[in-house]
Amino acid sequence: MFVSYKWLEEYVELNGVTAEQLADKITRSGIEVEGVEMAAEGVKGVVIGHVLECEPHPEADKLNKCLVDVGEEEPVQIICGAPNVAKGQKVAVAKVGAVLPGNFKIKKAKLRGEESYGMICSLQELGVEGKLVPKDYAEGIFVFPNSAEAGEDALSLLNLDDEVLELGLTPNRSDCLSMLGVAYEVAAILGKEVKLPEVENQAAAEKASDYISVNVEAKEENPLYIAKVIKNVKIGPSPLWMQTRLMSAGIRPHNNVVDITNYVLLEYGQPLHAFDYDRLGSKEILVRKAKQDEVIVTLDDAERTLSSDQLVITNGKEPVALAGVMGGANSEVQQDTTTVLLESAYFDGQAVRQASKAHGLRSEASARFEKGVDPNRVMKAAERAAELMAKYAGGEVLAGEVTSDNMEAGKAVVSISLEKINRVLGTDITKEEVLSIFKRLQFEASIEGDIFTVTVPTRRGDITIPEDLVEEVARLYGYDNLPKTLPTGSSLPGGLTPYQSKRRITRRFFEGAGLNQAVTYSLTSAEKAVQYALDIRTPVKLSMPMSEERSYLRLSILPQLLEVVSYNLARQADSIALFELGATFLSNGDGELPAEEEHIAGALTGQWHMHQWQGEKKPVDFYVAKGILEGLFEKLAVNESISYRAAAIEGMHPGRTAEVLFNGEVIGFVGQVHPHVQKNLDLKETYVFELKAAPLFNAELAPLQYEAIPRFPSITRDIALVVDKSTGAGEIKEVILSAGGRLLKDVHIFDLYEGEHMEPGKKSVAFSLRYFDPEKTLTDDEVVKAHDKVLAAVNEKTGAQLRG
Repeated sequence: MFVSYKWLEEYVELNGVTAEQLADKITRSGIEVEGVEMAAEGVKGVVIGHVLECEPHPEADKLNKCLVDVGEEEPVQIICGAPNVAKGQKVAVAKVGAVLPGNFKIKKAKLRGEESYGMICSLQELGVEGKLVPKDYAEGIFVFPNSAEAGEDALSLLNLDDEVLELGLTPNRSDCLSMLGVAYEVAAILGKEVKLPEVENQAAAEKASDYISVNVEAKEENPLYIAKVIKNVKIGPSPLWMQTRLMSAGIRPHNNVVDITNYVLLEYGQPLHAFDYDRLGSKEILVRKAKQDEVIVTLDDAERTLSSDQLVITNGKEPVALAGVMGGANSEVQQDTTTVLLESAYFDGQAVRQASKAHGLRSEASARFEKGVDPNRVMKAAERAAELMAKYAGGEVLAGEVTSDNMEAGKAVVSISLEKINRVLGTDITKEEVLSIFKRLQFEASIEGDIFTVTVPTRRGDITIPEDLVEEVARLYGYDNLPKTLPTGSSLPGGLTPYQSKRRITRRFFEGAGLNQAVTYSLTSAEKAVQYALDIRTPVKLSMPMSEERSYLRLSILPQLLEVVSYNLARQADSIALFELGATFLSNGDGELPAEEEHIAGALTGQWHMHQWQGEKKPVDFYVAKGILEGLFEKLAVNESISYRAAAIEGMHPGRTAEVLFNGEVIGFVGQVHPHVQKNLDLKETYVFELKAAPLFNAELAPLQYEAIPRFPSITRDIALVVDKSTGAGEIKEVILSAGGRLLKDVHIFDLYEGEHMEPGKKSVAFSLRYFDPEKTLTDDEVVKAHDKVLAAVNEKTGAQLRG
C-alpha cells in the first residue's frame, strides 16, 4: 500500500511529524514501512511554461521551435522534440540550471543552429514511471490545465514533492488497504482524531429504481449489492490533483469517471465499478454463478471462458463483469458515455480469489475483496463516488439507490481482563491506560471490575479473540516499553544440544575441506530405495505417491547423491565434491511410522587438487575419501575408536572398499563406486562414503586433557614386515600398538612392496614406530626391549617376518 503524506494530512493532523518520523512510528506499532520515497527528490528548477508560439524547426523535421513564457520578464526560446507540443499549452519546463532525476543538469544549448534555453519535460523525464502516465501523454509531454500559471512550481502541481510511504501489510491488516484505514491507524498512534470526508448529494427528481433493478441469485457469495445511477455525465480528464494522487498510489489515470472509482477505492478501501448504462443492454442487474464455459470479454480485451463456480454480474442475459475482479468490455465507460450505473458491493473473498487465480487476473479490487472489505463502507463509498461524479463529471445523481441486502454485519464483541493483559505482556498497565488505548483506536470499550468489554468496529475484521486485544494494547503501548528480563534456569533457551553442535561441526568441516552441501529428495524409486543401505529392511511405500520415481522412502542417501554427480558431469562440471547430512527411513512394520536415522554421506570425482601453473594434479582416490573421514573423526575426537576393514558391498568396487567401524561396530563404508554402476550413470571414477551419524554424535568423550610440550627427544624405528597378501595392514598396526606399551606413541605405514623380489603370495609392509618417554631421555636398551616385544607379537599373531 502506497500512502501519500500530503493526502494523509487531509484526514489526520500530523503537527509537524515528518514522513520519516511517521514511518518510524508506524513500524514500531506493528506495520512495517518498507520505505519513504519522493519521486522528484533532488529535482529543482521545473516550472509551468506557457507556449506562446510553436513552429517547425527550420533545419529538423522532428523538432519544434517554441517561444515559452516561464514567468520571467521575457519569454525564452526552447527547442522541443515532443510530437504533441502546440501553441497555447501549459507545460512543465526545466529552466537553464535546473536539475532532473539522475542529476541531469539543464544547460543552454544549440540544436541544429537554434538556441534552446531549457527543456519542455514529459512526466517520465520528471521521474514518473511510464506505466503510470496517462495514455494521452505517454508518447509526449504532459499538458497542464489552463488554470496553471506560468512560473508556478510544476513539481508541486504534479504532487512530485510529496513523500510516499510504502506499507508492507500482512494479510490480517486489510483495514490499512485504504487511506481512511491508514488514517485511523496514524490517529491512534499520534492520539489524534480522524476527519472523515463530508458527503452531500443533491439528488435529481428521478429515481434510480426507475432505471435499474437488482436481483441476486448467489446471495451467499454476494450478500450486499448497491446500484446508483448518475445521468448527464461528461467524460473528460479528472482533476490534476486526483490524477497525481492516483499515480503516487501506483494507478494510471484514465478519465474522470474511472478515476473517481479508483480514487474512492484508495480512500475507502471499497472497490467500485462504473458501467455505461446505455451499453448495459437492459434495465436489470442479475448476479449469479456463471454457466459452464460461458464467455466474457474483459476490459483488457481478453476473451475468458468461465466455470460454474465463478460469480458474474449480468444484464439478465449475458455477463457484463467478473464479480470483484474485472469489468466487461461490452459495458465499458467510453468517451460518449452519458449515464453511469455505479456498482458498490460486498463479494465473498474466497469466491473472488478463486476466480482471480483461475484467470490469472490480479487487480486492486480483487486484492481487497480477497482480504475482506468493511461492509459498513459499501454504501458510504457509493455515495462518495456519486458526489465526486456530480462535482467533476457534471453528473446528476438520481434519487436513492437500488439494493439487494442480505448482509449480517454485526460488530464483534470481545472481553478480556486487565490481569490477562498484564500477565501476557509482563507489564503493570493501569485500567485508565488500557481504556485510553481503546479510545485512541476508536473502539467502544467499557469496564466492569477487572473485565474490559470491547465492541470492535467492522473495519477491523482481524480482531475476534482476546489475544487480538492484547496485541492492540501492546503495540499502542509501545513494544519498546515492554519490560525486559534475562532468562534464568539451568538450561537456557537457544543453546545447541551436543548432538546439534556436532552436526554443525560436521557441516563446517566438510565445507572447509572443499565439499559442497547437497540436499536431495528423501523420496525415490523401489529399485534405488534399497541400494547402498546400511540396514537392510523393506522400504516404506507412500500411500499416495506423486510418481513412481518418488514412491518410496530412502534407506540410503548415496543413490540420490550419485544422481546429482551424474547431473553435474553431464553439464561439464568435471570435478565434484558433495556431502549431505540427511534422514533415512527404516520400516517398523505395517501400521507403524518408520524410524528416522540420520546419515552422513559424500561423493567425490575428478581432480582433488589442480595447480595449472605448477602442472600439479591430484585426482580423487580412495585415500582422499578416507582422509576426509579421518579428518572428520579427529575433529569429533573419536578417531581412536575408529577402525577399517576390507569389505565387499553390492554396488561398490570389490578391491577399493572398506567398512568403517566405531568401537568394533560397523557404522558405514568408504570406497569406489563399482565400474558397472559408474557406466550406467555416465560417471567417471567416483568415490563415496556413508556413515550413521548417531554413534558419532552421541559418543561420550573423556574430558579434554592437556600434556606438557616434550622436553626429551623421541626415537624412531622403521621395520619392514613380510606377511601374507591376505593380511591387512590395519590388523598388523593394531598388534604393534597393543604390544608397544606406554613408550610407543605413534605408528604409521610408509611403504608397501609387492614386486618381483617378493615371493608369491607375500607382500612387504613398512611401518615407522616412534618411542618416547615424557619424563626422561630413552636409552637404547629401553627402546630395544620394547621393540623386541613388538616384533615378537607381530610374528606370533600375524606370522610377520622382518624383511632381510
